[in-house]
Amino acid sequence: MAVNLTANAIPAINAGDVNSKPVVQVLDIKLIGTTQERYRLTLSDSESTQQAMLATQLNDRVKTGRVRKTSVIQLIEYICSTVQNRKIIVVLNMETIIPECEIIGNPQIIVESNLGAQKATSNVASGSAILSNNGNLSAQRSVQASFANSKNLSAQNSGNSMQNYPPAIQPAYQPPPNYKSDGAIMKNEAPARIIPIAALNPYQGRWAIKARVSVKGELRRYNNSRGDGKVFSFDLLDSDGGEIRVTCFNAVVDRFYDKIDAGKVYMISKGSLKPAQKNFNHLKNEWEIFLETTSTVDLCPDEDASIPRQQFSFRRISEIESAENNSIIDVIGIVTAVNPSIPIVRKNGMETQKRILNLKDQSGRSVELTLWGDFCNREGQRLQELAEAAFSPVLAVKAAKVSDFTGKSIGTISSTQLFVNPDSAEAQTLREWFDQGGKDIASQSISRENMREGSKNEIRKTVSQIKDEGLGRSDKPDWVTVKATITFIKTDTFCYTACPLMIGYRQCNKKVTRSGNSIWQCDRCNQEFEECDYRYLLQAQIQDHTGLTWVTTFQESGQEILGCPAKELYRMKYEEADDARFSEIIRNCLFTQFMFRLKIKEEFYGDEQRVKITVVKAEKVNHSTESRYIIDLISKFRLS
Repeated sequence: MAVNLTANAIPAINAGDVNSKPVVQVLDIKLIGTTQERYRLTLSDSESTQQAMLATQLNDRVKTGRVRKTSVIQLIEYICSTVQNRKIIVVLNMETIIPECEIIGNPQIIVESNLGAQKATSNVASGSAILSNNGNLSAQRSVQASFANSKNLSAQNSGNSMQNYPPAIQPAYQPPPNYKSDGAIMKNEAPARIIPIAALNPYQGRWAIKARVSVKGELRRYNNSRGDGKVFSFDLLDSDGGEIRVTCFNAVVDRFYDKIDAGKVYMISKGSLKPAQKNFNHLKNEWEIFLETTSTVDLCPDEDASIPRQQFSFRRISEIESAENNSIIDVIGIVTAVNPSIPIVRKNGMETQKRILNLKDQSGRSVELTLWGDFCNREGQRLQELAEAAFSPVLAVKAAKVSDFTGKSIGTISSTQLFVNPDSAEAQTLREWFDQGGKDIASQSISRENMREGSKNEIRKTVSQIKDEGLGRSDKPDWVTVKATITFIKTDTFCYTACPLMIGYRQCNKKVTRSGNSIWQCDRCNQEFEECDYRYLLQAQIQDHTGLTWVTTFQESGQEILGCPAKELYRMKYEEADDARFSEIIRNCLFTQFMFRLKIKEEFYGDEQRVKITVVKAEKVNHSTESRYIIDLISKFRLS
């Protein structure tokens, strides 16, 4: 099949052409890179040759053999970038015209000077080369060596003879011409060309993308060997379905954090691309954008309907059984059960909220979804209200993290998004299935069963059983529920001074100290402020019919017991000196019966090991619910 390559395509691309969609030939393909596979090509327009880099999303074209040595291809999307003072064609999209054919023409190497590439007429057979009159010696040798070391720059013709290309011969050195300066050289301020997210790569010089912010992460502070800092990230989605994460640090955070809003469309340019950190980035993109002080982020005032608001890749619940631990997935299901939100104390001493849901779908499986932090009070509270109204909503979960602890379950992370009753085809199909009989179909849980039949947070114990059964002395804490009465509360120290500053969406809550007469200082945030917050740290004694024990309660559970904020109680005792009212509040809590949810864990105090019992939730006894519980126990006892 006869084919003509596009004449002078290589010089035109080097000069800045990006629209002609030329037909060229692949003379050589070489795999480079150790940590990441990339392919370097040698392209020919029958007269000139130029090295090119293949975008990684096109790697499969080489692996499957659709593009190979001597293939004739058409460049659909491409740019020419300068890398280490050498021009490289970056191929973003292409089509194969002829998978394999003889080498067309007598292609020769183009050597570039600092002033631009210039073409000279010569013949390969006579051993001449195309060289710029003012090209420097090292650049000439570099290109000659690169070309000479390229493998298989010749192909076998119909007569089984090989056509060889001798190395280029360097002409005598000529000094560069002198140019008269007629004024300052103007910088090219033409707007960068908008390209798809999938086409981004580090070899591009100037680029711009138009995309919607699908997720805006919280502002986080950190401390490492280089000092304190702050960081936040947001995810972008464009009209072609490409996704990429954008990260800002320190001064760049101050510039862009308040400017970025989830759901809006922006034009972004002048950022640097680096390999994505897959430990923290679940998007299907090998690159991540890091914005700099010179970067531009412009809000697009007009809504672009071509850019979707969200993109899902749903997995059936049955497929989660084979998913890798810590992998990030999208799931959609019917919410069949919602547990109350409970406070949890993390290892760093900070409190957070936890709420467990149960999801089922048409695969015949159900799974636990654990909500953490603000998800418990936002979407979690709405889901609980719907469940209490006997309505089972559809929940779509974007970016849930898989856990394999005692079965398979999923949980929220900072970049997770929850959509209650979303307007999508998948949600409509799921709703129809559930309403037409799916709700009556039994499903097998791939998680531990703890929604109705007693989770680790709902195992009933007496006070004496905590000691007799050695609870809390294993590697992991024990979680039990105890019905007991408060018999004593320490009132000398019932709260602590806490940092009121927000870290993202959460309050710091670290203990603060006075720095002067009226200034408080937080060592964690490294900031000072006039007013601090007050948070409960109660030591109380609880007792049931089997014995008594000491427990520690923090902010939420302390307020549930005492019925007023810690700040109010502190002012009552120390600022207003209203001892009568203070004593009345304490007295009203004594000998009141509560359902205590306890975390029991052995900890070190100096060289001594002690079992610490922490109240994570305290609720006054609901006698109706408790009566049903006792009746159920009696029924089970009779059956046994």
